[in-house]
Amino acid sequence: GTVDLTMRTIKADGKLTEATERTGEFCGGSYVDQEFLKYVGKKVGASAVEMLKENHYGQLQYLIQGFCSQIKYDFNDNPKDYKCQEMDLEELCPAIKQYVKGSERLQIEEDEWIIELDYETVKSFFDPVVTKICALIRKQLSATRKKCSAMFVVGGFSTSQYLFKKIKKEFDSRVSAIASPPHPIAAVMYGAVFYGINKSVVETRVLKRTYGLELTETWSFKHPIERKRDSGGVYYFHTMAQRGTEVPVDKSFLQDVVPFKPSQTSLRLSVYTTSQDDVTYCDDPGTELLGTLVIDLPDPYTEREVEFTLTFGAHETKVKARNKVNGRIYTASYKLVL
Repeated sequence: GTVDLTMRTIKADGKLTEATERTGEFCGGSYVDQEFLKYVGKKVGASAVEMLKENHYGQLQYLIQGFCSQIKYDFNDNPKDYKCQEMDLEELCPAIKQYVKGSERLQIEEDEWIIELDYETVKSFFDPVVTKICALIRKQLSATRKKCSAMFVVGGFSTSQYLFKKIKKEFDSRVSAIASPPHPIAAVMYGAVFYGINKSVVETRVLKRTYGLELTETWSFKHPIERKRDSGGVYYFHTMAQRGTEVPVDKSFLQDVVPFKPSQTSLRLSVYTTSQDDVTYCDDPGTELLGTLVIDLPDPYTEREVEFTLTFGAHETKVKARNKVNGRIYTASYKLVL
């Protein structure tokens, strides 16, 4: 049910670099099925479809499969190729009959439990989903000044002739080649296996989130008074890696940190991430805690500096803190948000 987009640059040595921030949305082929079920709900009542879903899920899926095999897979953008289709609810999902009441029952009985699907009706199932997908593609193409030379449409919904022709029609003038492989579903699995065997093929990624540390500085009037702590300090979000930055795999970002109070015997370093462009504090909306390291700081009232490192690997975000005085190292790793 999802659509994911990424734009890559293929280098001369076959390595891939990421040209834009990956995007995605819930607008895959299953949402066409949902539009179809909404239409069925208009014919028999939305409550009847809900009861079928709750009590006879297998029959509901059989109805959807009937729609897919009979109509969805072959539907294209040419009305002349389409013949009005009929679906027999009594045959495909007989259990629904017990849930249809009132005026809907009178009408569907008069229609002998058959619903008709003309071209415009089926088109209305596709259009909201296809419109969202095209908007995502436009956003991707506009996110870089580089020209996109080829577009590959893969995955389950890419088998839709209607979707592919709409993409081709809208973006043909902007992208030199738009193609879908003969087996677009298998192409996704093949790509995953190929990447699993050779992870080094991906050379850079574009960060989807901003990463930062919660640090303390002396309170000043640029901060709200309620942010001031008893120590005279204020916690704030210190950016280490900005969203939208193209980062080579295993690239590290460094930050030297000193304790705010000379008497501290430990230093708490909390890493936060956010999808927002402008963050001041770690409790700002959209900001999430990634993890925390607690570093021992012996010898209070002496100069003690900690080197903090944030590294973006192939699959994980690694953090490391090194006490520069005694050399002690603290580490943790977290799943990389792709």
